[in-house]
Amino acid sequence: MPCPKELAAFCVILYMQKEKAKERVILGIDPGTVVLGYGVVREVGKKVVLQTLGVVKMGHLDDHGLKLQRIFKKTLALIDEYNPDCVALEAPFYGKNIQVMLKLGRAQGVAMAAALSRDIPIFEYSPRKIKQSVTGNGSASKEQVAAMLQNLLGFREAPEFLDATDGLAVAVCHSFQQNSHSGTKAYSNWSAFIKDNQDRVR
Repeated sequence: MPCPKELAAFCVILYMQKEKAKERVILGIDPGTVVLGYGVVREVGKKVVLQTLGVVKMGHLDDHGLKLQRIFKKTLALIDEYNPDCVALEAPFYGKNIQVMLKLGRAQGVAMAAALSRDIPIFEYSPRKIKQSVTGNGSASKEQVAAMLQNLLGFREAPEFLDATDGLAVAVCHSFQQNSHSGTKAYSNWSAFIKDNQDRVR
């Protein structure tokens, strides 16, 4: 029979494991082929804590393939550094410029592939859903989104590029949806994503 000290130590370990189980790290990505924005948040209970945010610059790269390679490698580097439980991405918006849409779709796909290669589930949200979730206004500007995130997460310094706060907004949006069944689809492997999105994969 364990002594009181052993029992107390065991209870402490169980408590720490329970508290750890409440934590979740989310990597948010705003795909782009000139500037890609990202943000990482940690959920501690019901609190969301900023881990980091930043951008990946690719304007100096002329070759589209090299840009995609950089996105893949940087996404893996972020995964290795912050060990996220899931990756949330902004879905490409539907615009009139088909070439821009194709490039954004490829950027998103490469980031997805990087996450799925590490068996990390992915989620995607429309730009309007992200803005609505963070600010309450689906038509909010980038500046309004950034200001709201500064208020929510308590950081003062504005990033050099608003793409960084756009990426952070995706992570925060996913955090807000954790207990919501909003119809957002998650994928835990590439085959599942392809099966549900055959019209998007050629």
